[in-house]
Amino acid sequence: MLENLLLGASTALTPMNLLWCFAGVVLGTVIGLLPGMGSATGVAILIPLTLTVEPVTALILLAGIYYGAQYGGTITSVLLSTPGEAASVVTTLDGYQMARQGRAGAALAIAAIGSFVAAILSLVLLAALAPPIAQVALRFGPPENLAVMVLALVTMVVLTTGSTLRAAAMACVGVLIACVGIDAGTGQARYTFGSINLLSGIPYVEVVIGLFAVGEVLHQIRVGGARPIRARFADLVIRRSDIRESAGAIGRGSLIGFALGTLPGAGSTLASFLAYGVEKRVSRNRAQFGRGAIQGVAAPESANNAAANANFIPTLTLGIPGGATTAVLLGALTVYGIQPGPLLFTEQPELVWGLLVSFFIGNVILLVLNLPLAPVFAQLLRVPYGLLYPMILVTSFVGAFAIDNNFFSVVLVLLFGFVGYGMKRLDLPMAPLVVGVVIGGLMEKALVQSSALLDGNMWLIFTQPIAVVIGLVAVAMLSAPMVARRAGRKEHSDVR
Repeated sequence: MLENLLLGASTALTPMNLLWCFAGVVLGTVIGLLPGMGSATGVAILIPLTLTVEPVTALILLAGIYYGAQYGGTITSVLLSTPGEAASVVTTLDGYQMARQGRAGAALAIAAIGSFVAAILSLVLLAALAPPIAQVALRFGPPENLAVMVLALVTMVVLTTGSTLRAAAMACVGVLIACVGIDAGTGQARYTFGSINLLSGIPYVEVVIGLFAVGEVLHQIRVGGARPIRARFADLVIRRSDIRESAGAIGRGSLIGFALGTLPGAGSTLASFLAYGVEKRVSRNRAQFGRGAIQGVAAPESANNAAANANFIPTLTLGIPGGATTAVLLGALTVYGIQPGPLLFTEQPELVWGLLVSFFIGNVILLVLNLPLAPVFAQLLRVPYGLLYPMILVTSFVGAFAIDNNFFSVVLVLLFGFVGYGMKRLDLPMAPLVVGVVIGGLMEKALVQSSALLDGNMWLIFTQPIAVVIGLVAVAMLSAPMVARRAGRKEHSDVR
């Protein structure tokens, strides 16, 4: 491995590749700041501009955009409650509340630190364990992927603060929203009400922009009295106690993100939600989650960055995309005449290891750029809300329109903005709904593929050991709160 890393360093540390790596992470951060843009869109747009350079240089640029956009999405999630990336949605829950409490700088700083630590840890694991992990991931077929999706949904329902029944209902609503469009099994239009625009479904980007950005603006307008945050500069800087409190969350989030990132199709979004759920479960500060817990920022940010790096394991070794952005990068590989697969590591080691070493360099650049600038970004909250709210709305609508150049996307954002406003008034949890929307389509795809694989007999899924184990974990998580409540009632009656 040391020889391979030295080979990669000789490739990645050339002046041209360093320049393109720097350009990639800066562009990625800017792209992540734009609601609805996302790393997949940014990478897709810039592929034609890279056709005149060497493939390894082009891939270094595109990969820099990928993980740079992860942090760019964090900035808008924390400051404006507007997720630039789907993986940043869960960061909004506590990051925005920290900003409202005058701790935006601390939230952005711990996100940068967590992302950097997760990147370094995941890259070391990626370099050392890529071949054996690829073999494990290869065993995950549609039944196992279906079980993972169900576990993710159950985790978010169980760990949502408040009524479990309400959380389950919101998760079901999210899955129903994801069902709009063409039926994956029959090819028939479903819940489209005759609208051509709904044939391709309701994209989750429009949903999250509407729920979080527009919904928050409408809510603040109704509540009134919101004033610009006038926190002292010292309040915007991260403290040692914040780092101590977040250390465990960063470690757990990194490992969860890396493990899920190795699974084809899992992506960074699922990793961030699961890491948040696990952290909420193990934290002694559970009541603070959703109200500005710094662990609620550290865990998902570490997870999505670790997953972004781990996504390259199935992409490079199996030719199977780990998520939406790596699917675009996989297409770029074929454009450059490169065939991904197990032989790539032996036939083109300069390209593979040069790309992996560039991840180290790019994450160092991100840390050096963004850690000192966290308090500067936080000054955006000093803008009077009479000016800030129109900026948020315009940015949200322009971002939504830019996704497909379709005004219908703007209508969807506005519609889900009113939905988000209503949910805030009724105190309904948003996180389960968003998870349902994000993974609903993946669940249906895995369900249809499992049915085809098992000849329509879904009972045979219980013959798949890995799927059964994951399913039992989901059942245990769902039943644990009810068992605990019954035990508490029995203990109380015995005392009386």
